[in-house]
Amino acid sequence: MAEAVLFAHPDYPVPGHAKVWAARTSDGAGLRLASWRPTVKPARGTIVVVQGRAEFIERYSETVAELRRRGFHVLTFDWRGQGGSQRFVRRERKGHVGRLKHYEADLALVMAEMQAKLPPPYFALAHSMGAALCLDAARHGALPVSRMVALAPMLGLTMIAHQARASRLASLLYWLGFGRAFIPGGGETAIATKPFDGNRLTSDPVRYARNSALSAEARHLSIGDPTIAWVRTAFRLMARLNAPSAALQVKVPTLIIAAGLDPVVSTPAIERFAARLKTGSALVLPTARHEILMESDPIRAQFWAAFDAFIPGEDQQPAAASTGEAREGSLMQRLAAGGEDAPPAGGAAAVP
Repeated sequence: MAEAVLFAHPDYPVPGHAKVWAARTSDGAGLRLASWRPTVKPARGTIVVVQGRAEFIERYSETVAELRRRGFHVLTFDWRGQGGSQRFVRRERKGHVGRLKHYEADLALVMAEMQAKLPPPYFALAHSMGAALCLDAARHGALPVSRMVALAPMLGLTMIAHQARASRLASLLYWLGFGRAFIPGGGETAIATKPFDGNRLTSDPVRYARNSALSAEARHLSIGDPTIAWVRTAFRLMARLNAPSAALQVKVPTLIIAAGLDPVVSTPAIERFAARLKTGSALVLPTARHEILMESDPIRAQFWAAFDAFIPGEDQQPAAASTGEAREGSLMQRLAAGGEDAPPAGGAAAVP
């Protein structure tokens, strides 16, 4: 892997005073990690930001700054095979991971680094693939956090019509030796650099253009389409989480926030999973696309109001939000913390 540094984009700088380092998993993979101290006192604990597929640390600069202003230490990292972490294919633009246990080793390393270097209490803010991996880890005590916010977790894929057939095909191709090959029709172009019109990620053209420029400039951090092995891994993870008992086994209080217009992951699958949670519930943001943290200001204000109501919990008060973030605060407080407008335990509610 390359030296553990952050990429300095002139138009989108990462927050200053970051600590950046490399660490190795139990199976020898090198990961890039970064952490920041809060910008206000008193400190309220540590948030680990867990990315989705094809992302990297620098894309979360805005979110990192917002969390620091709320009084949190922030930790984030790049999964193996993407960003500044080690890659295991000759053509490094392939989005590749070999098996599910490799991602589990990545997450175990990050949890150990968090506990060794950053102060409790611990919380998780996870997106898409990362959210699914955190939900799975939370089933068997491998996610040592007090609470988790899971954004658009990858529990089903909207873009694939016949998922069972695709899963069988991915497994067949994997065992025939094509695991490191791109998916059929796949290539090295990063999804974030494709045209805004028709994109699956966000309705916000400004944030999309910012991330597109960042991915184009930091080409060494970006990846293209996934490999057959990654797809096989994704289907195995989703099958595990869609087992009837899976949601019941999640041991971390969880707020799931889904996107109503998500063309990447299945919002109905998320709602079904949330309905079975013992210690969680779900909100649906009707006009959001897949990347909720990269969405428009009104959608992000709804997210932050829900986040502030849920994290760090009932024993502490959230830091003062900005005017935009507070717009939906009253409703979100009731939805996330309980009250007459709250959904039933384990249910889902749409935010108007």
